[in-house]
Amino acid sequence: MQALALEAVRKVYGRGDGAVTALDGVSVALPQGSFTAVMGPSGSGKSTFLHCAAGLDRPTSGRVLLGDTDLAGMGENALTELRRGRIGFVFQAYNLLPSLDVAQNIGLPLRLAGKRPDPAWLREVVGRVGIAGRLGHRPAELSGGQQQRVAIARALVTRPEVLLADEPTGALDTRTGRQVLELLRDLVDTTGQTVLMVTHDPVAASYAHNVLFLADGRLAGSLPRPTPNLVAERMTHLGEW
Repeated sequence: MQALALEAVRKVYGRGDGAVTALDGVSVALPQGSFTAVMGPSGSGKSTFLHCAAGLDRPTSGRVLLGDTDLAGMGENALTELRRGRIGFVFQAYNLLPSLDVAQNIGLPLRLAGKRPDPAWLREVVGRVGIAGRLGHRPAELSGGQQQRVAIARALVTRPEVLLADEPTGALDTRTGRQVLELLRDLVDTTGQTVLMVTHDPVAASYAHNVLFLADGRLAGSLPRPTPNLVAERMTHLGEW
């Protein structure tokens, strides 16, 4: 079963002589319960890939499927509902609201959707990410690693089909970043969560089951069972592709 698929996705910004092709016929299928990293040099199309996968940007041509749902035919309101309930987001900037405590920040996506958190699921989520003892704290009272754990819990509270992470360890020190990556991999291995992560770090990419490489807006190969050295070596040869 595929959780997310891009089929011949092409994205062009602008028109005429000023047109820029950010993605050029990218086709990828992510199995349910997989952890996939996306890498490539600056300008390779990583951000556009993630935005199209999330329904934040519409492809110029091609299709994006979340499960069996084709995002192309959906209006903005329907896409907003889909992103709120079926896709979780984790960013380099934690994007926590400073006036809310941890429990309120985690439950915010559900409140925006007019729903109440399931107490049992909320306990499981905060337990898994290791912040059960911090629910009454404000973001300013937490370390960077703890804030990112809150952001991950917030992304998981709606039980998303896919978790999209954009440089989730970019603002963290090496030790804390490793803990967050171990948490993401554990979520995949123990709960069957599907994770798609954009990163520039070969060490971060090595936590994934598979690494996809982008170059000039095109898929430039993949690397199953990655190690930091294998990822770094492949990155140095992307220009030759």
